[in-house]
Amino acid sequence: MTTTATLKAQILEKLDHLPAETLAEVLVYVQGLNPGSNIAPHDEVWQAYLESEKEREEVYHRLANS
Repeated sequence: MTTTATLKAQILEKLDHLPAETLAEVLVYVQGLNPGSNIAPHDEVWQAYLESEKEREEVYHRLANS
C-alpha cells in the first residue's frame, strides 16, 4: 500500500529533474485538479508568462549557470 507521503515524495523526486518551463505547465495542471481553484488552465496572464519565459530561456539558463 502506498501512502500519501510516499506518493508526494515520489512526485517531488521526479519534479527535481524537470526544466522550469515544464514545471510551469505541471503547476497549471495540478491547479486545475483542485476543485476549488479559480485559475483556468489557459488563463491569458499565465500564457503571457510562459511565452515570456520561452523568449528569455537563454538568459535564464545563463543566470542559472552563473
